[in-house]
Amino acid sequence: MSEFVEENQNEVTMETMEDALDSVKEIKIGDTVIGDVLAFDDNQVRVSIQESGGLEGVVPRNELSATPVEDMTEIVNIGDEVELVVVKPIKDKENGNYLLSKKRVDAKKVWVELQEKFDNNETIEAPVKNKVKGGLVVDAGVRGFVPASMIEDFFVEDFTPYVGETLEFKIIEIDPNENRLILSHKEIAREEREAKRAEAMENLEEGAIVEGTVARLVNFGAFIDLGGVDGLVHISRIAHEHVEKPSDFLTPGETVKVRVLSVDPEAGRVSLSIKDTLEGPWENIEEKAPQGAVLTGTVKRLVNFGAFVEVFPGVEGLVHISQIAHEHIATPQDKLEEGQEIQVKVLSVDSDENRLSLSIKALEEAPARAESQEGDNNERSNNRPRRQRSNRRDNNNAPRNNNKARSNDDDVDTSFTFADMLGSQLADLDLPEDN
Repeated sequence: MSEFVEENQNEVTMETMEDALDSVKEIKIGDTVIGDVLAFDDNQVRVSIQESGGLEGVVPRNELSATPVEDMTEIVNIGDEVELVVVKPIKDKENGNYLLSKKRVDAKKVWVELQEKFDNNETIEAPVKNKVKGGLVVDAGVRGFVPASMIEDFFVEDFTPYVGETLEFKIIEIDPNENRLILSHKEIAREEREAKRAEAMENLEEGAIVEGTVARLVNFGAFIDLGGVDGLVHISRIAHEHVEKPSDFLTPGETVKVRVLSVDPEAGRVSLSIKDTLEGPWENIEEKAPQGAVLTGTVKRLVNFGAFVEVFPGVEGLVHISQIAHEHIATPQDKLEEGQEIQVKVLSVDSDENRLSLSIKALEEAPARAESQEGDNNERSNNRPRRQRSNRRDNNNAPRNNNKARSNDDDVDTSFTFADMLGSQLADLDLPEDN
C-alpha cells in the first residue's frame, strides 16, 4: 500500500516539474516580456521576468524613457508590472540575465499609433524639443523632424521662438524600420491663418482706428498685423512729412495705431493709414510759428520765384526770391541749394490756407554800402532846388544840360523833389536880382 502511494506521489511530482518546464518561455532578443520591478540601482532598474523560471533583467536609465529623466520613479516604482523588450543577454549574471528596454516598447506602440493616423490622414500634436540647422526636432513619442520649408507657409529665418511650443503637425512620411518620421506644420498654419483672416476681415470697418503690430517693412510701405490679417500702409500714408524709407519711421514688432481706409474681403486686401491718426502738421500753426518767430528749416524745393522751406514735419513755407538776400539775385539757386539748413523769420501766417510767408534777409544786416548810398542820395535831393534856382539865373538851358549829364551818373537819385515839380512855374516869374 505504501509503495503504491509513493509511486503515485512521484508521478505527480514529475507532472508538476514538466508543467513548470513547459510554462517557462524561451527568451529571445526582440521578445516582449513582463517584468516586476524589484529594486533601483544607481542608473538602472532591476526586474524579475515573469514566466521565465526566475530570470532577471535590468533596464538602464536611458532605456526607461525617450526623454531624459532625473528621478527614475517618475517612470516606474517597486512592484510595478512593466512591459519590456529584450535587447540582449548579459554575460555578467550578477547584473541580471538580460538587458531590457521600456522606451523601445513605448516606441513600438507609438509607431503603430502614428501609422494609423497617417493612414487615416489625421494630424498629431507634439512639443518642439530643439532646433537644428535644417529645421525642428519634435517629440512625438519618437523623434520627428520638421524641415525648414514645412514650418510655415512663408520663409522662417529664426527657429528659436518655436522651441518649447506645442504645435499641430501633419505626417508627411513615416518608416518605423528606419525610425523616420517627417512632419509638416505649414498646411496647419495656412489653414489657421486663413480662418483668422476671415474672422478679422469681418470685424474690420472702414474708418475705424485700430491697433496693430508692424509685421514687415518693404520699399513701398509697411505691412501691419491686425491679429490674423495683414494690412498695407503705403509709404505715402506713414507720416505727414515726406518719407524716404519706411525704416526711418517704423520698426518691426512696434505697436502702431492705424485708420482703416478700405477692406476688400474677396481679394483679402486691407488698406491702412498711420498719418490719419496723427495730429495734422498745420494744426495750431499760429502757436508754433507766430509772426516774427525765428525758425530753423530745410530747403526742400527751389522754384523761379523763391524757395520752399520745411520748418516743421509736413509744414513748408515760401521764401520769396525778394526775401532771400538784400542784393538782387537772378535765381534762388544763386544763394540756396536743396537740403540746406537755414534760419528764417515768419512774416505772415495763414492757417486757413495753410500758408507761411518767410524771410531770410530779415535776419541779416543790410550792407553798409546801401546805407551810404542812401545818405548820398538824400544829400543830393536837399541841394537840388538851390542849384536849380542858381542855374536858372545864369542860363535857362543849364538845368536841362546838367540833368542830362547826371542821367548818365550811376549814383543819380531818380526820385522827384518838391522843387523839381515847381521848377517850370518859377521860371516864368520875374524875380529881382540880388544887388
